[in-house]
Amino acid sequence: MSIKIHDAADVAAMRTACRLASEVLDYLTPFMKPGVTTGEIDRLSAKYMEKQGTRSATIGYQLPGYPPYPGYLCTSVNHVVCHGIPSNDKVMKKGDIVNVDVTVITKEGWHGDTSRMFEIGPCSTAAKRLCALTYDAMWLGIDQVKPGAHLGDIGHAIQTYAEGHGLSVVREFCGHGVGKVFHDEPQVLHYGKPGTGVELKTGMIFTIEPMLNAGRREVSELPDGWTIVTKDHSLSAQWEHSLVVTETGYEVLTLSAGSPATPDFVRGVKKSEAATQSA
Repeated sequence: MSIKIHDAADVAAMRTACRLASEVLDYLTPFMKPGVTTGEIDRLSAKYMEKQGTRSATIGYQLPGYPPYPGYLCTSVNHVVCHGIPSNDKVMKKGDIVNVDVTVITKEGWHGDTSRMFEIGPCSTAAKRLCALTYDAMWLGIDQVKPGAHLGDIGHAIQTYAEGHGLSVVREFCGHGVGKVFHDEPQVLHYGKPGTGVELKTGMIFTIEPMLNAGRREVSELPDGWTIVTKDHSLSAQWEHSLVVTETGYEVLTLSAGSPATPDFVRGVKKSEAATQSA
């Protein structure tokens, strides 16, 4: 397994790509409301990427044995865990929770990858709790990152927190290295044991993107070859950031003006670094 170590120029390019991805989500935020279709969200994202000078990494993306992905982004509603395909027939309703997952490619070929949860109108207490706990779980994983730590530390922090709050961790999908390659090494599991797995080194860039279910962790794939749902139809939530391992810890790259606030429990030095990079 070869994991790329990025230099300062690479990190600067990824900082731009990741901010642009986050800005797509900023732009879409006012449109995430009842009565709007996920197909319209997809069209809006395509137009905004064109304005940015980026392009979508997902449209036409194809794995061996699977059909090309047809959307500019992924819209996963309620019990859809990930890879939900935007559709003109899917109208967002009051009480829905929706994950919007965006990956842009800059003209220089760098990928910015991030996702957010959106609450569509007033939501149930259970839905709001799931979204909030999943966000905190992602940040707990992020906050483990520093040179000399291990990937297992990230997974353990997420798993312990999620299961301690009665949620389950989806195991079939994971975070990943990202840069000029969309999905690269290392694979970042959202469960695990501390002190295990790859040792983190300065210059590694990867995503942390836990998918947590309100019910059981088992998932299934729909006949379209992409959409993943919870087997028990329980609600699922996901948040995603891309980050780089720095000499002192980490820098979250997918921050922009509209990014949700960093939780109070995140170490102060890291919050300051993130704020500096998003300014």
